[in-house]
Amino acid sequence: MKALVLSGGKGTRLRPITHTSAKQLIPVANKPILFYGLQAIREAGIEEVGIVVGETAPEIKKAVGNGQAFGLRVTYIDQPEPLGLAHAVKISRDYIGTDEFVVYLGDNLIRDGIKELVEDFKKNKPNCQILLAKVPNPSQFGVAELKDERVVRVVEKPREPKSDLALVGVYMFDKHIFEATEVLRPSARGELEITDAIQYLIDKKYQVRYHLISGWWKDTGKLEDLLEANRLLLEVLPEIRKKPTVENSSIIGKVIIEDGCQILNSTIRGPVAIGKNSKIVNSYIGPFSSVYYNVEIRDSEIEHSIILENSRIESIKRLEESLIGQNVWLGKTERKPQAYRIMVGDSSRIELP
Repeated sequence: MKALVLSGGKGTRLRPITHTSAKQLIPVANKPILFYGLQAIREAGIEEVGIVVGETAPEIKKAVGNGQAFGLRVTYIDQPEPLGLAHAVKISRDYIGTDEFVVYLGDNLIRDGIKELVEDFKKNKPNCQILLAKVPNPSQFGVAELKDERVVRVVEKPREPKSDLALVGVYMFDKHIFEATEVLRPSARGELEITDAIQYLIDKKYQVRYHLISGWWKDTGKLEDLLEANRLLLEVLPEIRKKPTVENSSIIGKVIIEDGCQILNSTIRGPVAIGKNSKIVNSYIGPFSSVYYNVEIRDSEIEHSIILENSRIESIKRLEESLIGQNVWLGKTERKPQAYRIMVGDSSRIELP
């Protein structure tokens, strides 16, 4: 069995961060989202993985390499334009061959992994197996309709959903899915929809099974979901404290601290993750915060936020529910006249008191 990891797409809902970085490589609990998926695939006993890449291919390739670090053999499949999930499957036909395979969206997180789900698929051998989760906002997802415990219809982002069962970003197929992708036509948004491909299988009387997942699942395409995934993972990850320099500081609760960190005259209240060579001075880092590597925070308070690498935050009274990108300087200045001086990229969101 093989896996197909979809890591193309433009990440428009996380701009401006994704103007310069692949959305699948944004760290959650200080580890790129994509890495959780690759580890889940390996834990399910799958070793051959095709990664579908687009305009961020160089970043993905640099981060993952040949897959050896994950115990995988990785092949990269180029998707020049993000023309839909079913299009990504279609262009991967030569790689998949006649094997059964898992499709895993690279920006999705599933708490319990996919090992049991893969085993169930291998045992029962349906033509397709989809994962479903109850959600409060089904119109934002692909939605499945059931009748007598069978999947009878799947619809992409319906205006008036007929159920609250969203398709989770993991699908399992046999070779018959390629029969579907060959006859699909683009949807109104110009994409080949995976829901249309699955509906083809249903209409042709192929066996489409479903599994309702009980643990949490997150599509991290939006800031709110990214921060929530960060919170959920920080709650369950084991505590790690390498050998930080700690002076006149309090470290309370579960805290992950990597090598080379300095904690000076500060309070860290977990769950918190602090990456390599970061420096916290005269500051408070509150629960559900992840500070990536080479970050410096001085005279500031931060809570429920993600700070990416090589950034510097100074004299910020309170920062919460925020995502700060790479190489950012955020601080207070003594220059006159006193004013907000801001340089931001396209599609940014700033809330000021």
